[in-house]
Amino acid sequence: MAAFVPRGPRAPAGFTRQEHDVNGVRTVVHVGGKGRPLVYWHGGGSWHGFDFAAPWLEHFQVIAPSHPGWGASADAPPDMSSMSDYVLHYLDLFDRLGLGQIDIVGISMGGWMGAEFASAYPERIRRLVLVAPAGLADPAHPGPSGLASWSLDEMYSYLVEDMATLEPHLPKNADDAARHAAEVEREMQSAGRLFGAGGPFNPKLPRWLHRATMPALVVWSKADRLSPFERHEQWLKLLPNARLKLVERGGHLTLDESAEAREAIVRFLTD
Repeated sequence: MAAFVPRGPRAPAGFTRQEHDVNGVRTVVHVGGKGRPLVYWHGGGSWHGFDFAAPWLEHFQVIAPSHPGWGASADAPPDMSSMSDYVLHYLDLFDRLGLGQIDIVGISMGGWMGAEFASAYPERIRRLVLVAPAGLADPAHPGPSGLASWSLDEMYSYLVEDMATLEPHLPKNADDAARHAAEVEREMQSAGRLFGAGGPFNPKLPRWLHRATMPALVVWSKADRLSPFERHEQWLKLLPNARLKLVERGGHLTLDESAEAREAIVRFLTD
């Protein structure tokens, strides 16, 4: 039986696929558009793609990598096991791509990654957008428990309000279903290794967020059932130059479901 080879998300029209060897880790990057560079960092699941980013090509050069262990990128090596490892991985990738100062849009785990990068290398980021970011523990606003035991249908219900949002990315036959389940399982295992026993949080991050002095936009949906929107209060308190955009509808995949959120990000990055 052939070994499982992850396909990764389908890129929307206008993007081309690149592969880069970053310290021995094959990293797949989709790039499209022209203008100021905008890096999009996906969250703990990448299989649903980034179709929402197609209109951004009119304004920016959009750079959408798959993290090691996600999408079509290679698995992360055993010694690449912390968020700081991923930050350094991307620092090397950006140098390889010849990128100077960039804008970053990160969702969920990708938002945590963006916050860590912005705290460590603030001079490399012009503007920062965090969409329902992980990274800060908030015992007053816990999310749902038992993620590891959820069925795929349960997981979908926490990601979106309208299942039609995910329909283009869901399997259409038994072979696709098996591959989809394997891709989801691989990404969940990658996330588990990165999060560690403490979950998707860094208890040290509050100490260093004051270094992220660039203009920042925190985006959240009030209908997010996976990451309660009240968590935004901590981010606004700790980020020195942040503003907030709350939207009424859309699940955790706010960028996929909320045109209002997407348009607010474009305005923020272009004003």
